Amino acid sequence: MQTFERRSLFKALLAAIPAAVIRKLALAQTVSSEVKVAAGQDRFNVGRALGVSATTRKVATPDTAGALFVMEKSNWSPGGPHLHHDQDESWYVLAGDYVVELGSDRYRAQSRDCILGPRNISHAWAFVGGSPGRILIAHTPAGRIQEWFERDRKPGEYKNDAALYHAFGMELVGPPLSLK
Repeated sequence: MQTFERRSLFKALLAAIPAAVIRKLALAQTVSSEVKVAAGQDRFNVGRALGVSATTRKVATPDTAGALFVMEKSNWSPGGPHLHHDQDESWYVLAGDYVVELGSDRYRAQSRDCILGPRNISHAWAFVGGSPGRILIAHTPAGRIQEWFERDRKPGEYKNDAALYHAFGMELVGPPLSLK
């Protein structure tokens, strides 16, 4: 009987809190401070070359209390299909031509195109243009994805280490994207 009363009280309290108050509390915990990162610069002034691309961070995970991570990549080779269990990923093409595969669908993406890859849907991308490609990639919520990109790694490690993907909340589901 006592458990039932506690549950009823809890439900009554939740119902009494207006949605606007809940939204305000959630937003208050989102942004830690203003951030501006100049074109071509990294959030922490340290760009990295990582396997298939050069990466500059634009919005770091701590900047949004874990709600968002944004990076810019300059690409030169295909990535392997994988999925994120806890993050949605989006790609906004700044320059160049890309192929993005989501599940069994394949899209051609050009400058100013945007594609959303929902969590738990396998995806891979490849730069296919003749001029340098640049793409803005966002993950929400950020989870451990920034750690994934900042960790020390061996050449080729990201392509075939399923246990490593799993440790960062992802699943490797195949070899690099074929462009044939």
